[in-house]
Amino acid sequence: MYANIINNVGRSMKFTAEEEFFFTNLLKKESYPAKTKLLREGEICQFEGYVQKGCIRIYYVNEDGFEVTISFAIEDWWVSDIASFHEQIPSDLFIETLEDTELYLLTPQTKEELLQAIPKFERVFRMLVQRNLTSVQNRLINTISKKAADRYLEFISLYPTIPQRVAQYYIASYLGVTAEFVSTIRKRLLTE
Repeated sequence: MYANIINNVGRSMKFTAEEEFFFTNLLKKESYPAKTKLLREGEICQFEGYVQKGCIRIYYVNEDGFEVTISFAIEDWWVSDIASFHEQIPSDLFIETLEDTELYLLTPQTKEELLQAIPKFERVFRMLVQRNLTSVQNRLINTISKKAADRYLEFISLYPTIPQRVAQYYIASYLGVTAEFVSTIRKRLLTE
């Protein structure tokens, strides 16, 4: 039942069976149908979640009322609003399931309990934050310096299964282009 998440955290640090048992006992497993808002703008994020199954979108609504996708989270990824979760401040983000989703959740309290009991988990979460920061930096650089077609190619290398799982307009909002542009690029790639 917990093999995937144990494998995920085990990439950064090795744990004893007792430590793994302590960790998994703190997790809360939740299932959500597609189109469930796990977090809304203005709420305080109360979870860090490991995606066991499903697809999730993190986005914000800009001043013109348009949804701008920041990232996706699929199987074996973690999802949260890091700033809201750690600082316990209102979020600027929405987190929404795009498919039926299963998550293993930690709350601020259970995460703190875990870090107090097993300090080695500090490394696990530090590595997750570092990977997230790297991803955000790469996304920023790509958005500024690459053409839209190149951003799409980068996107499908990062998220190879997403184009078959989500609507084109979500991908377009991630790339900062129109859905028609995504459709044109996809057609062009299929003919090459």
